[in-house]
Amino acid sequence: MTTAIVTDTASYLTADQIAQNPITVLPITVILGGQQYPESELSPQTFYDYLKTDNELPTTAQVSLGQIEDAYDELARQGVDEIISIHLSSGITSFLSNLKMFCRTYTKAKIYPVDSLVASAGEANLCLLAGKLIKAGQTAEQIIPQLTALRDTQQVYFAVDNLSHLARTGRLSNRSAMIGNLLNIKPLLTFDDTGKIIAIDKERTMRKAFGFITDHLTARLQEVDYPLHATVIDANNEETALRWQQALHEQFPQVRVSRSALGPAISVHTGEKTMGVLWQQDWQSI
Repeated sequence: MTTAIVTDTASYLTADQIAQNPITVLPITVILGGQQYPESELSPQTFYDYLKTDNELPTTAQVSLGQIEDAYDELARQGVDEIISIHLSSGITSFLSNLKMFCRTYTKAKIYPVDSLVASAGEANLCLLAGKLIKAGQTAEQIIPQLTALRDTQQVYFAVDNLSHLARTGRLSNRSAMIGNLLNIKPLLTFDDTGKIIAIDKERTMRKAFGFITDHLTARLQEVDYPLHATVIDANNEETALRWQQALHEQFPQVRVSRSALGPAISVHTGEKTMGVLWQQDWQSI
């Protein structure tokens, strides 16, 4: 039995992570002024420079079922029997529901769709755990429950400069939170249990937002009996991300800390300078 993984660019896996695992990454499309770019071919600098202009606001288009079919067909041609397909939260895109319908009639390999219920590091960590377990000789039926268990341990909090991008693109569920924009605050958001983005609080500065996040991480550590892995996530905000990463190392030496990013496909919705931290059971301990 040969097993492979398919995901999308919202996972923001590094080139090394992809090379070291049986992972195929399909690009989400980013549309700038009517021109379409596969996210994998669009540099962050080009994207953020575009955001600073008065041009038409960017949009995105999810991975098409045609792209999915081509990728699955190629893996099947290579001898892959089963595919674990891990994708962006169904709470912010209809892609997963379309994929599940497609899989009912696809016969060249057995497909296991997985809803990450999040994006970025949460999606990536599911891919990395799946890759580890595939290399250990496990089948998809053995792996899927472990991915679900890992997903169930995840918590993420992030702060945006304002809510205008999320409101414009319809990715914010509780739109009444838009009052934050009038107060020059940093709205704090999370993904709920269904993978939808909701506003939960607000702070005046990113420093206070970080304090809010670390308070929740402290509480989480008191609740769990497994090692945690925390990932600092930023949207073109490297200086702050490095500062947060160092602070987490110092404040929580028992937690493995890493970094990830929000590229154009997600930053279309969150805006530039977004900062967040995701934590969950350390997939390396599974």
